Amino acid sequence: MLITFEGIEGSGKTTQIELLSDYLARKGYGVVKTREPGGTRFGEALREVLLRPGLDVDPLSELLVVMAMRAQHVEEVILPALQDGKVVLCDRFVDATYAYQGYGRKIDLGVIETLNRLVTKGIRPNLTILMNVTAERGLKRKAAASAIDRIEAEDMSFHQRVKKGYEKLAKEDPKRFFVVDGSLKVEAIHEIVRTKVGNILKSYGV
Repeated sequence: MLITFEGIEGSGKTTQIELLSDYLARKGYGVVKTREPGGTRFGEALREVLLRPGLDVDPLSELLVVMAMRAQHVEEVILPALQDGKVVLCDRFVDATYAYQGYGRKIDLGVIETLNRLVTKGIRPNLTILMNVTAERGLKRKAAASAIDRIEAEDMSFHQRVKKGYEKLAKEDPKRFFVVDGSLKVEAIHEIVRTKVGNILKSYGV
């Protein structure tokens, strides 16, 4: 089973993945925790370059690098884990590309869809948890926690387009998306998430 976490910068995805991973492991599930961009040695090396502050990257170049990382990630990590019956928790996946490179960078969504189909080999998340916070709140959290990378340093209008993109994606696929208020306290969100995931696992007989 593939469960993805999506959201703008500082939405709390990474924290919730850590908590959910620990919870599922205690329940006896085989869990693989991974992330995009990155997830493999190849991907992590490219991630460091892609997110380097001050680097001037053409939007199409950015998209193609993201897709190259995803192709490696699917082949090396995600597909083998799913074939082995593991629960895969992924911090960002295909929806991030629609939100960031599509709505954020304004690249044609049809181009992104074609490339996503190619690199994912048809794999789709069983559940996508969207951590929903305002762009202002998310960026404020991020700035307080760590140094700002190239994507995080984009202007507010970019991050607002990304947020609206995520909202549109969730409305278009309500059966897969589960939207969570990211402004709630960490433990309250974790309780909501683990209840939803528990129900999904039961519905799939896992």
